[in-house]
Amino acid sequence: MVQSSARQGVANRPVGPADAGIVASRLRDLHLDARTELDHSDAFELLVATVLSAQTTDVRVNQVTPALFASWPDPEALAGAAEADVTEIVRTLGMGGTRARRIIGLAQGLVTAHDGEVPDSQAALEALPGVGRKTAHVLRGAWFGHSLLAVDTHVGRLSRRLGWTEQTDPRKIEDDVVAQVAADGTGSPDEDLTILGLRLILHGRRVCTARAPHCGSCVLVDVCPQVGLARQEGVA
Repeated sequence: MVQSSARQGVANRPVGPADAGIVASRLRDLHLDARTELDHSDAFELLVATVLSAQTTDVRVNQVTPALFASWPDPEALAGAAEADVTEIVRTLGMGGTRARRIIGLAQGLVTAHDGEVPDSQAALEALPGVGRKTAHVLRGAWFGHSLLAVDTHVGRLSRRLGWTEQTDPRKIEDDVVAQVAADGTGSPDEDLTILGLRLILHGRRVCTARAPHCGSCVLVDVCPQVGLARQEGVA
């Protein structure tokens, strides 16, 4: 593990982007436990939980999904649920009525368009209520095993700090990171975009935090062009 001080890092920081292969390898050693933190037992549960996670935390979603899936365990059941009943269960997440309508509509879409099955298709998933590119990537990456980057606030922040992008738009960030991994990559399994994204998220939560990044204890301190600067510049 690389150890250095943030002050030394500022003096010797790289001028170019961090090597994506090195980043992927070191994050593997630090975050072996990386996985989606939304509790689920099948593709339907993961899809619904991911839709519910918008503008809230995985922890809070995991607090409501046991009761939700106990009452409506599959698309057919949720498609016929009363909105008021679903709202009552998800109301602690905020915007309870909106979230309830969204996941009921999602279930209805699965039933009418896909015979109740969750499709492994980007276009088909994005056509469902409440499902955008990021949600489809989470589902297809975590459940169906595709190499797909789901860009959330942590992935965006770390990608900018590592010099992989200057963008704030998720799709542009995705394009830049995919290109960086392709340019630097060695073909290692650690460079799978799904697992790399999950490890970036954990690193963003535990080490490279938004307001007070722990540069002095970061395994990427010698390759990160923003080491020691993020706090001063207010990079989010």
